[in-house]
Amino acid sequence: MNVADPRFCNDAPAILGPARDLSPAEVVSASGSSFRAGMRLLPKERRRAILAVYAFARAVDDIADGPETREVRRAGLDAWLAELDRAEAGCPVTPIGRELARAMARYDLPRAEFDLLVAGMAMDLDAIVGPDRATLETYIRGVAGAVGLLSMRIFGAWRGEPSRRFALSLARALQLTNILRDIEEDAGMGRIYLPADLLAKAGLAGDPGLIATADLGDVRASLAQEARRDFAAARAEIAAHSRLRLAPALLMMGPYERLLSRIEAAPHAPPAPRSDWGKALDGLACLIRPGRA
Repeated sequence: MNVADPRFCNDAPAILGPARDLSPAEVVSASGSSFRAGMRLLPKERRRAILAVYAFARAVDDIADGPETREVRRAGLDAWLAELDRAEAGCPVTPIGRELARAMARYDLPRAEFDLLVAGMAMDLDAIVGPDRATLETYIRGVAGAVGLLSMRIFGAWRGEPSRRFALSLARALQLTNILRDIEEDAGMGRIYLPADLLAKAGLAGDPGLIATADLGDVRASLAQEARRDFAAARAEIAAHSRLRLAPALLMMGPYERLLSRIEAAPHAPPAPRSDWGKALDGLACLIRPGRA
């Protein structure tokens, strides 16, 4: 793309999707994200930055999961990559892009992490069904790990390698818990994120139609053990950071650890929803006593 071309900074194609004309706050509010409580703890400038990152993630996720043809969805993701180019060049054309440009400059956010995020979302253009371990890890690193690493910088919590370990461990734990929670829903969309080796061990074929009605107790329990280890790995790095700086992450960690506990207690069925008040209490408990599971 030619940045010198005047059209580069004057084009906001409709293919960017419904988030094209919305502010980051509007996108995040409409999404009902469970991360909003933690965002409210941040000072204004940091809150603006994290809203921009999450709005960008939601925008590309909605495109990847949309009903359009693969070609149209791929073009939509490419359009957001072009908006990142414009943000870096100082001439974004969307409200999200303008806030991202501000955040990237203010908090030295690595462009490579945004590219990884989009690459991870792009993996959903073709239904993921019983991925091998390498594919699953690539997916998690993109859709969850990238946001985690960007968030640590925005929180002001970045301390080098301990922060990287914390962010990636927590991201993997959260994403595995999401996968465990949403097995039946994902199967209804033709997707199975459960790894192929666990499906094979349970004698289950990678067929979404079968997964939706299968007894997944053993598979859920095995993957839950992995998520539990990742939560433990993340907790081990908390002491290397300011508790205050980590507060948004800990408020998110608590409800997910409680969700995982409920899955572990009854692995043969999807967990029932927990109230917003219950989630808030779980988050506060983790914030106050993060060493507790």
